[in-house]
Amino acid sequence: MTSTITRSLVYLALTMMPAIHAVGVETRSTPFEGPSAEIELFEQFEKDVFQIGVKLYTNRVYTLKEAPDFLLGQPLVRNSIDRTGFRCTKPGLVTILTPDPKHPRAATVYKELEAAGFTRIDTGKLYQLFGDAEYDLVRVYQKQLEEGEEYRLAKWAVLVGPTKMTRWRPVPLDPPNPWPENDGELLYNGIRLPKVWPPRHLDPDDNEPMEVPYLNHPPAVISIDMGRQLFVDDFLIDSTDMERKFHKAQKYEGNPVLKPETGLELHGEENAIACPKSGGVWWDPQLQRFRMWYEAGWIHTICYATSPDGLHWDRPELDNEPGTNRILDPSLTPDSWTVFPDYKGGNPEQRWKIYMRPPGGNLPGKCMVSADGVHWSKPIDSGITGDRSTMFYNPFRKKWVYSLRSGVRGRSRHYWEADDFLKGAEWHDFTQYADDQTPVFWAAADRLDPPDPAIGVPAQLYNLDAVAYESIMLGIYQMHLGPPNDECMKTGLPKITELNLAYSRDGFHWHRPDREPFIPASRKDVWDRGYVQSVGGLCTVRGDKLWFYYIGFQGDSTRLDPHWKKNGMYDRGSTGIAFLRRDGFVSMEAGPGGGTLTTRPVSFSGEYLFVNADCPEGKLVVEVLDEQNRPIEPFTTDRCRPVSTDSTLAQVAWRDAPSLANLAGKPVRFRFHLTGGALYSFWVSPNADGSSNGYLAAGGPGYPELMDTVGHNALDADKSFNPLP
Repeated sequence: MTSTITRSLVYLALTMMPAIHAVGVETRSTPFEGPSAEIELFEQFEKDVFQIGVKLYTNRVYTLKEAPDFLLGQPLVRNSIDRTGFRCTKPGLVTILTPDPKHPRAATVYKELEAAGFTRIDTGKLYQLFGDAEYDLVRVYQKQLEEGEEYRLAKWAVLVGPTKMTRWRPVPLDPPNPWPENDGELLYNGIRLPKVWPPRHLDPDDNEPMEVPYLNHPPAVISIDMGRQLFVDDFLIDSTDMERKFHKAQKYEGNPVLKPETGLELHGEENAIACPKSGGVWWDPQLQRFRMWYEAGWIHTICYATSPDGLHWDRPELDNEPGTNRILDPSLTPDSWTVFPDYKGGNPEQRWKIYMRPPGGNLPGKCMVSADGVHWSKPIDSGITGDRSTMFYNPFRKKWVYSLRSGVRGRSRHYWEADDFLKGAEWHDFTQYADDQTPVFWAAADRLDPPDPAIGVPAQLYNLDAVAYESIMLGIYQMHLGPPNDECMKTGLPKITELNLAYSRDGFHWHRPDREPFIPASRKDVWDRGYVQSVGGLCTVRGDKLWFYYIGFQGDSTRLDPHWKKNGMYDRGSTGIAFLRRDGFVSMEAGPGGGTLTTRPVSFSGEYLFVNADCPEGKLVVEVLDEQNRPIEPFTTDRCRPVSTDSTLAQVAWRDAPSLANLAGKPVRFRFHLTGGALYSFWVSPNADGSSNGYLAAGGPGYPELMDTVGHNALDADKSFNPLP
């Protein structure tokens, strides 16, 4: 008879730990006897023999120094020191060694093992598994596993004894692929998620690019009612002979728009900065102002500024600390943090949210809410996480998402989502163990992320910020290219981080078709020499352009103080802007010979087709087809009025057809015929004004909310705000 112990049952055992320890953990002086288990490993591993001198971990050079005689000669599972995950496929005995908890620095999983029914084999001594440190003295635990028992252990453990080891492959990656048979949440675009969400199968040790399952298995019919439809991937495209081109943001010549000037920003003898460092830049339609939350002085405090035009910033005096624009209690020190508005707006006292992580090792973050973005509630602790952790809101699924720093291949991200910002920030310490209440591994640099040619160290994922833009989640990967901090401190110059774009239609899986930096570091003695970072909200919508606020550090080669708070590598941080055409991440382009693009079957409830196109010397015509690619009268190419313009909001119309209303709710395809130009997006609006009902990142002038409900009217309104040509 077999049984299955799932992660939820392991979690149940963990919640009962006080009772378990109260009655005592089972111990014995002699090891168990009997056949060994067979297992599947969740991560990459190597097989070896447990003997003195054997290498113990795939990602460390430690070799076995001392162990019980009864274990020598048994099979060894060599995997990462950071995690051990396995599932029993045939009943039998396994042994796990993990540090004794008496030393305060011991990274041990003994509580998990004892709570899950492992027996301690106490021979009267501890074993110096490797090295000489007391925190590497280990205990020995054994258990007779039953088929289906599953464990995901964090740092650190050594698994010995399984006679057969195979690599477990997550079901969604094996044929036949069940993604089309998902029975979980139905998204706005027709994607159906698996019932178990977020996915827990991603392998932290797998250096391959993240697989994006909805691209391999798109819905039979894609709903396009929400937002402009972008060509950042092939989700919408059935066939095309157009060329896809990626575009970069253009830095503003007047940068920086905010630099350290006040006492708080100059920060005395320590490093001077005035930059959001994630933070946030948002358009507030109620105040009719741009609002910026930024860090004043390196790891010092958070301040607040406003602007009528997004270029010239005022620092209002606030009553939190008279004579300053500080919003944060001086007792709270920010290392990383993000400000986001509550899209739902259900509780006016919680209109603004801030998630802040103080400096230091693995610590809880701080969650606060505010009615006005200036006066904040008392902080509530989140779960444990690493520094440089941030958060964002996914309005498509109405989830708060915590983007948590972790240590896979250098730096990486774990994922945690919650319905309620404050109550949902309680998670178990994923740096110590893994269960259903711990964040899941999410994203890291992979083999397609090139190292910096001048530095040569592997790329790392330093941070991941995201926001809803039109019909997708737009993400920015902050890629760390080096040098290491200790090398930077020798020069007083910042490390090189740059910003790359990523796109998601389910809020978890990221498509990254272009690995070139969207906003690079300047790498010369100017304000954004290095350490380039994104802001909360990512970009504002300004008429025909997107404004990406970003931060950079110039550093100071004369400041070589050995203390990191005074070393020049973190000095002279400022804020600037880079511009991009509206929807301008990717274009589908055709030359004078022309090209076509045919969509997959789509459905809509609107009436009017709009495009974002650049073809003033060429033309664009569109026909509507049924699911079998047959033209639908009268929406044919010969009746389509050619579009020959450079416009981010141009209507496509057909003679003798006032609207698409008769096709609403029916699966159809659009076929775009383009000559001599570029196509950026399309959408079907319910209104003749061209409103998309999509999300607007951090908003912008002319928009009464963070969704496009006004179309052309916002373009007209922005003209009075935009000081740039």
